[in-house]
Amino acid sequence: MSRPAGSASRTRRESRAAARELWRRPPLPLWAAVAIAAAGGLAFDLSFPGVGAWPLAFLAVTAQLVALIGRRAWSAVLVGLAFGVCFYYPHIDWMRGFLGDDPLRWVPWVALAGVEAVFMGLGAVLITLGYRFTDGWGGRARTIAVPTLVAGLWTLREQIMGSWPYGGFAWGRVGMSQSESPIAPVVSWVGVAGLTFLMVWLCAMGIEAVRTYARARRGGLPPARWALVPVPFAALLVLLVAAPQFPTAVVGTITVGAVQGNGPTAYFDDREYLDPARAQLDASGPVADADVDVALWPEGGIGGDPMNDPQAAAVLDAATELYGAPLIANAAVAVGADDIYNTSMVWEDGGPTQTHAKRHPVPFGEYVPNREIFERIVPSLIGMLQREYTPGTDAPLFEVAGARIGLAICFDVISDSLVREGATDGAQVYMLQTNNADFRDSDESVQQLAFARMRAIETGRTVVNLSTVGVSEIIASDGAALDRVEAGEAGAMVDTVELREGLTPAMTIGPWLAPVLTWGALAALVVIRIARRR
Repeated sequence: MSRPAGSASRTRRESRAAARELWRRPPLPLWAAVAIAAAGGLAFDLSFPGVGAWPLAFLAVTAQLVALIGRRAWSAVLVGLAFGVCFYYPHIDWMRGFLGDDPLRWVPWVALAGVEAVFMGLGAVLITLGYRFTDGWGGRARTIAVPTLVAGLWTLREQIMGSWPYGGFAWGRVGMSQSESPIAPVVSWVGVAGLTFLMVWLCAMGIEAVRTYARARRGGLPPARWALVPVPFAALLVLLVAAPQFPTAVVGTITVGAVQGNGPTAYFDDREYLDPARAQLDASGPVADADVDVALWPEGGIGGDPMNDPQAAAVLDAATELYGAPLIANAAVAVGADDIYNTSMVWEDGGPTQTHAKRHPVPFGEYVPNREIFERIVPSLIGMLQREYTPGTDAPLFEVAGARIGLAICFDVISDSLVREGATDGAQVYMLQTNNADFRDSDESVQQLAFARMRAIETGRTVVNLSTVGVSEIIASDGAALDRVEAGEAGAMVDTVELREGLTPAMTIGPWLAPVLTWGALAALVVIRIARRR
């Protein structure tokens, strides 16, 4: 005798409900989840330079995801906050040196790391909802669909934190932790956001493979039902490790002389007028003795405004005469009565022939947003920050000695769109100028250098990353170091570097890949929730 249709339907509903309850159950109690997330945050910091233990990034992401499975919204915030606090406070502890020896020097560090940690906590809610809304899914498809959703939501959190508020702070992206790893070439295909997605996808896929295996064994299912579950995980792992760098074409060379003066260039350094420029000239011997096509000075390497001060202009005239070549220099340049730009310039024939102003001045470092509000909160601190740089709008590209040179001034190196703009405008080599003196003797310089290395691989171009105080390095298109000046040393690098053409997939698909991965995941989360309610 067959069962009534209503009885069969009820049985199916009960079976689905039992499956949901099984997948929804948190693998860890809340106290253990917070502890695991905190340990993951510390491991994530260690995956970046200066320690640079890049495999720990995978362990860190896995720890965060495991801790979020089965959580409610507020407990997810707590878990994400624990991860964020234990990552950001040690990761950007170099912020403590920004204000020199002032008693309030800890405020920018505590505030920025705290805000970023809160965003990590809020973004964790989306990830835990991704797990909760799919708790009725099963089978081998679960090892692909659920990780895809989770990886998209993690990447969405990164994208939002990297763009908001006040332009965001994209300093802790998962993909950027892999500058020294064997999977770094993948970034030339999918960009930094794409690499983050793939890394989180791999971690989430491994978690789902283990969970599916454990549930299948507990339920007594035959091996044929679960034996192939690890296959997608293994396939993605092989793809990440074996992927070659996308090739670009060598079209010529240019000889560059880059000078690191190690001068007094921090905001609160004691110095005489034009002392930074004198330090640059003192370290210029190797460049003066060579036959270079272009010379390069770092951000803030002059100490004056050569466009408005004849004395500063005379120093650059002397430098170009010494080198026998155009000089790419950088200074704070006043334009009119109200605007000051952080400006890179090509100096030749007694003046600037090309300029590029920094596109994204650093909030609370190079300008104070909503100054009137923050002056009421911490008036003594805001009163110390007199920088008010105006954002530039010109193209990040120079043409010198027959070469097209892409630019990014200091923290602009973390801007995907600016780096891509230089490549699509025809940059054949990148020259990145920075001033790390405000964070001297910290990990900030090597962290930023790792970003520059990833940009070299991502664009398929040589990158000359030059600092006032180090570390400075010339990086080949495959990420290999060609020349280097250590932190805290005065020196120069003279090298003939390749000019390359051809856009990597990261440069061509980047504008739409990240939105598809991130906002697509959010849209999918909404659709899954609506379908679940029905």
